[in-house]
Amino acid sequence: MTGNTNVVVIGGGYAGVLAANRLTKRDDVTVTLINPRSTFVERIRLHQVVGGSHAAVVDYREILGERVKLVVDTAARIDAPGRTVALASGDTVGYDYLIYAVGSGSAAPTVPGVAEFAYPIATLEEAQRLRTVVAAAPATAAVTVVGAGSTGIEVAAELAESGRAVTLVCGDVLGPYLHPRVRRSVAKRLTALGVDILEGPDAKVTSVARDTVRLGDRRALPSAVTVWTAGFGVPDLAARSGLSTDALGRLLTDETLTSVDDERVVAAGDSAAPSDMPLRMSCQTARPLGAHAADTVLARIAGARPEVINVGVVGQCLALGRRAAALQLASKDDTANRYHIGGRLAAGIKERTCRGVVKELVDEARKPGSFTWGFKNDGRRQLLR
Repeated sequence: MTGNTNVVVIGGGYAGVLAANRLTKRDDVTVTLINPRSTFVERIRLHQVVGGSHAAVVDYREILGERVKLVVDTAARIDAPGRTVALASGDTVGYDYLIYAVGSGSAAPTVPGVAEFAYPIATLEEAQRLRTVVAAAPATAAVTVVGAGSTGIEVAAELAESGRAVTLVCGDVLGPYLHPRVRRSVAKRLTALGVDILEGPDAKVTSVARDTVRLGDRRALPSAVTVWTAGFGVPDLAARSGLSTDALGRLLTDETLTSVDDERVVAAGDSAAPSDMPLRMSCQTARPLGAHAADTVLARIAGARPEVINVGVVGQCLALGRRAAALQLASKDDTANRYHIGGRLAAGIKERTCRGVVKELVDEARKPGSFTWGFKNDGRRQLLR
C-alpha cells in the first residue's frame, strides 16, 4: 500500500490504547481513537472506586502518542463495505483499517429486580454511582455482593475492610477460576474481614427487591445495597453492523485477529473471539491482543503475512482489601494450579502490576513497538487442530 493509511481504533481501553500507540511505528499511518470518555479508565481498579481509595482515571494526554487523534464520541455503526464509522454525534469517520476494541461491560440482567434495584460495577460510571450509594447508606446497612468471580471478591473485600457488613452470594462456588487450595486461602481472608460467604446450589439469586435478595432455597437476605457482578457482556456494535459474532456478541476472527467477514477489520481485547475460542476477559490478555491487532494491521500495510496469536497467562491476582491479595498462579493455557502468593507480598505485586500496566501504555506511546509479551501458549494450536 502506498500513500497515507488511515486506521481507526474503536475503544480506548487497555487493548485499544496499546494498539493505537503501536500503530504509530509507521510515519505514513494516521491513527484515530474513538472513545466515549475523555479520560482513560483503569478498569482493574474499579473496586477501589467503590471503596473510595482510588479514582481509577488517567488523562489520555499522559498515555496516548502525540500522533494519535482522540475523538470523544460513541461509535453507532460500522459500514464495513463503505469503510466508515457512524458516530452518535452524527459525524462519520472513514478508515482504511479498523481495530475493534470496544471491550466489555455488565451482562444484560435476566433475574427479576436486578435492573431496578441492583448496582452493576463494570464501568467507571457504575462504580462511581455505587460509591455514592454506599457512602449514603448507614454504616450498619447490609450490603450484598452477588457473584464471586474476581470482581465480586474484590468489591466484597474492599467494602468489608472499610467496615461494611458484607454478604457474598457466590451462586455456586467462591472464585470458580481458583484452585481449591487457593480458594480456601481467599475464603479465610474474606472471613477475617467479616464477609459472610454463601456457596452451593441454594446460593443462587432468584429475585432482587429494594431491600431484599431472595435465594433459591427461599431465603430472604436483608440488603440495603445490592451489588451485581454476575457476568459480563460486550457491546452489540459488531452485530448491529452486520459483522459475524459469537454467541456473546464478540467479533469472530481468525487467529490473526482478522474478522472472518472483512480483512480490513481486526479485533482486540474482550470483544475478540479468535476461532470462536476467545481468551479470558482480562487486562492480562487485552494488552497482548491489542499489540497483536496493531501488528496484524501493520503487516497488511507492508504487504506481509500477519502472524497468528500466541498468548499465555500468568494466573489471576485478586485484591483482598488494601493490605492483602492472592496471586493464583496458572499454566500458560490458563489452567489454575495449586500454587499462589498471598498476604502483603501479593498486595504489593497487585499494586505494582496496576501501575505497571499504565506505564506500559506510556512506554508504547513514547517508543511504539516496545511492548512485548513473554508468556506463550503453544497448546492453543493443538486445540485448534
